[in-house]
Amino acid sequence: MVVGSIIGSAIFMMPAVLVPFGLLGLVSWAVAGVGAIFVALMLANLSRRVAGAGGPYAYTRAGFGEFAGFMIAWGYWIAQWVSCAGIAVAFTSYLGAMIPGVGATPLLSIGCGLLMIWGLVAINVLGVKEAGIVGLVTTVMKLLPLAAIGIVGLFFVEPSTLPPMNPGSGNALSLFASSFALTFWTFVGLEAVTVPSEDVVDQHKTIPRALVLGTLTTLVVYLLVAFVVMGIVPAAQLEASSSPLADAGSRLAGHWGAMLVSAGALVSTLGAINCGLLVAGQTAMAAARSGVFPERFKRLNRHGTPTFSFVTAGVLISALMLLNFSKGLVGAYTFIVLIATLTTVVPYAFCAMAGLLLAPRTGDGERRRWSWESVVAVVAFVVSIWVIASSGSDTVFWGFLLLMAGLPVYVLVTRYRNNAVWLFGSGTAAKRTDCRSANE
Repeated sequence: MVVGSIIGSAIFMMPAVLVPFGLLGLVSWAVAGVGAIFVALMLANLSRRVAGAGGPYAYTRAGFGEFAGFMIAWGYWIAQWVSCAGIAVAFTSYLGAMIPGVGATPLLSIGCGLLMIWGLVAINVLGVKEAGIVGLVTTVMKLLPLAAIGIVGLFFVEPSTLPPMNPGSGNALSLFASSFALTFWTFVGLEAVTVPSEDVVDQHKTIPRALVLGTLTTLVVYLLVAFVVMGIVPAAQLEASSSPLADAGSRLAGHWGAMLVSAGALVSTLGAINCGLLVAGQTAMAAARSGVFPERFKRLNRHGTPTFSFVTAGVLISALMLLNFSKGLVGAYTFIVLIATLTTVVPYAFCAMAGLLLAPRTGDGERRRWSWESVVAVVAFVVSIWVIASSGSDTVFWGFLLLMAGLPVYVLVTRYRNNAVWLFGSGTAAKRTDCRSANE
């Protein structure tokens, strides 16, 4: 699930995006990967201390209280279904490239996208185990073409084809900072495995292992594939390419190599949307159990999954995907996706500081001032702040407004809950807001 959440469509374009940065782009990607590992370690530590579903929402709520938890749940929930809508558009694009007839007809493209979205909604409604099986299959299938290019391609790398360390005359440190922010986005999603923790066997051991090993696996795949592509495809051609991995596959195995990569990209987007749906549904369910999201989001079906939560996410993803087919909204929609991506990094910063508040205790019951976990939390916080600052003032401004838009929701939900206390008594209200009650 970690690998499936992180590796979406970005890896299939990043080699072309990083070419202007030269090999310095690869160095920054490696450093961004180290930063992501610190974030993974920080979340792993929290997963051992905070039980229950919700991931970043649950950790923030445990450290900072209900209101901070709601703000993180609100932004993170929106980020998931908005990102899924963007990946759904990428899915229809890849499908159109493989089957020209689909891409030639907008209605057919829309139909295929909607069929894919609601098929995945149905799978998630059937159960977390079923969604996990789909995630496993799609992850293995997406890794096959990437591993083929990375391993086989090493024998075809031409040192003369590799770009220089710094291809321009710009300041190397400035280029490194810019490419770091760009490459860190490719690791967003590693936290997804912490959200459905209630359904993970031996969660206190499994989730930390999955976080660290999944992030390390992704980093190795990223660097290997990017190095090979840069060493096979000339820089000028790579920079102008709309499908750099397909170009590399074509050079390695002709038409069938390009088709294999395109199929991998198609499966990759499918797996990423499946993980995004699972996380969106489970986050809303966890927030509703705590009384900060409407009650309907926490109601479970006979399979133990929140049907209303998944269906709501499916409706929102479908609506945004349809909006993207309106040419006048493409620019605005792209900007919304950037903001949504930002709101997945903000929870990292909150979780890092929550990690300090929830630090392990000494023998006499006092919180330890400093430990290895505290160092990890501080580094993760610094990385998160760096990425947020590098995303640009406009993105931060609109992202802040997006978070503020959740305030009326919080007021309405908590007022209803307080009215329930007045009408039915504190015992009933407490029962309604018990975040550990799976039956609710």
